[in-house]
Amino acid sequence: MPRRARLDAPGTLHHVMIREIKGKDIFRDTQDRKDFVLRLGDLSKQTGTRILA
Repeated sequence: MPRRARLDAPGTLHHVMIREIKGKDIFRDTQDRKDFVLRLGDLSKQTGTRILA
């Protein structure tokens, strides 16, 4: 049985995670990780998305 669509309404919390595939690293190095965090922060400001953790 297919999974039902997630609720997507204003104010709804979403649990989003990122993880490796087949044991491969997500980031190449520390600078790559820092760049990701900076881009994520910029996008959250632009879209008004709150990141809680």
